[in-house]
Amino acid sequence: MLRRALVYVLLSIAAFVSVFPFFWMIVGTTNTSADIIRGKASFGSAFFDNAATFFTQVDALRVFWNSAVIAIVGTVLTLAISSLAGYSFEMFRSKVRERIFALLLLLLSIPFAALMVPLFVMFAQAKLVNTYVAVILPTVASIFIIFYFRQATKAFPSELRDAAKIDGLKEWQIFLYVYLPVMRSTYAAATIIIFMANWNNYLWPLIVLQTAENKTITLIVSALTSAYTPDYGMILFGTVLATLPTLIIFFLLQRRFVEGMLGAVK
Repeated sequence: MLRRALVYVLLSIAAFVSVFPFFWMIVGTTNTSADIIRGKASFGSAFFDNAATFFTQVDALRVFWNSAVIAIVGTVLTLAISSLAGYSFEMFRSKVRERIFALLLLLLSIPFAALMVPLFVMFAQAKLVNTYVAVILPTVASIFIIFYFRQATKAFPSELRDAAKIDGLKEWQIFLYVYLPVMRSTYAAATIIIFMANWNNYLWPLIVLQTAENKTITLIVSALTSAYTPDYGMILFGTVLATLPTLIIFFLLQRRFVEGMLGAVK
């Protein structure tokens, strides 16, 4: 009994630590900057003032459109390319397969900061700086997602693939009509991971997106904090807006996300 009580106490503390920043962020949208600096933790009456200030200073529709295009297109392309690679690494056996895969995993040890300069030079020479393409392309072949799909594909029943081959299906048909429906939980989990990474991406878009009309919501909210006297209520309002899409995606796919992370195959 004591052990169970201790577990509940620890879980309650962990839940509080996890949820409190979100609570503080929501409460902050209703308070003035002065109230937030004083540490006020109750709801105020400045919500509409903060919203009006934010929409006055920020072209919200434009920056949300930029973020949505980058996140959605990047997610779709990453899912298509990385899942194909993960499927191929597991299904097609060859002598050099493991060496190539080991090399890919080794590349994970290279920090992105070491790649920024050559990437920027490459996109500058291709005249793609300050475009969506420059932000999306470096992310579409994600080594982590390739690894994730390969590990998930290990649970894919080989009997289904063999039966599909006997029925005369080609490899691309097996992938589209057999593999994708069976692995939908894996795709849901990967969708959440990739979408959140693309939506919250900050460093690389900061480098390649050089005009205000192409900047994402993450960059704009960050820029608001650099003012001489930041309006924290307005900033927290923008932060809440920037958080909503990822929350919506997560809650829509949360059941599949859990199944995918646990490796469930149905």
